[in-house]
Amino acid sequence: MKISVQNITKRFGAHTVLGGVNLEAGSEIFGLLGPSGAGKTTLIRILTGQLTPDSGRAQINGFNCSALGDKERRRFGIMMDDFGVYDRLTCYENMKVFARIYGISNDMIYSALDKVGLSDAAKTPAMKLSKGMTNRLRLARAFMTDPDILFLDEPTSGLDPTSANEIHKLLIAEKNKGKTIFLTTHTMSEAEKLCDHIALLCDGRIIEHGKPQEICRRYDDCKQLRIHLADGTDTSMPHDKTAANRIAELISSGRAVTIHTTEPDLETVFMKLTGKELSA
Repeated sequence: MKISVQNITKRFGAHTVLGGVNLEAGSEIFGLLGPSGAGKTTLIRILTGQLTPDSGRAQINGFNCSALGDKERRRFGIMMDDFGVYDRLTCYENMKVFARIYGISNDMIYSALDKVGLSDAAKTPAMKLSKGMTNRLRLARAFMTDPDILFLDEPTSGLDPTSANEIHKLLIAEKNKGKTIFLTTHTMSEAEKLCDHIALLCDGRIIEHGKPQEICRRYDDCKQLRIHLADGTDTSMPHDKTAANRIAELISSGRAVTIHTTEPDLETVFMKLTGKELSA
């Protein structure tokens, strides 16, 4: 599967939400990162045919996203926070509603619930689910058609680390089956852990893109090695071949405890480029 976005622009009134966005994603976990209000959800809505861009072109495997048919849509799994969960219905009943919409057998329901660890909660009303379980129910709905592409809008937002980690495992397993996962998040550590490629979105524009580690190295202005020594002190040296003998000496003598490079994390890069906090 391949997602292609070319010069997409979207305005709501006088406000430009997306201003000339370009990106491509293949069979991988692709992360669209940025603070709340950056335009991430709007781009997902365009890719899934819920919104039409004002200009530009969005395609999935050569199909125009603004003219997708039912056959193409069934190849998507979509998880968005405002895709309703019916509180009075059980997990199974919630899934059954969407099974009818998708035109698939109810046999797929238990398979999807089992995949996200909700088999035992099949008869539990949605109103009694925790935040983490509700997110997993939304994820089960996205999995139900065994889609080629998963569009996930901040799937771990508000979850505790344990619940988030369980979802991470599910997403990695799906990627390993050759599927494309298009993930939006404002959590940079999550993107560093999961994503093969990322794009940083700010004020409707892509300000940086690439592999997470490569982006971080790109903004390593210090280019130093920091070594924590056994006596509790730290030392730094240039990150080049001139440090080789000194590092070998510290390691062979048992004095070196840890060695770290000085490239920033993604959050630091984002703040450097925009001056904005990600929690915005």
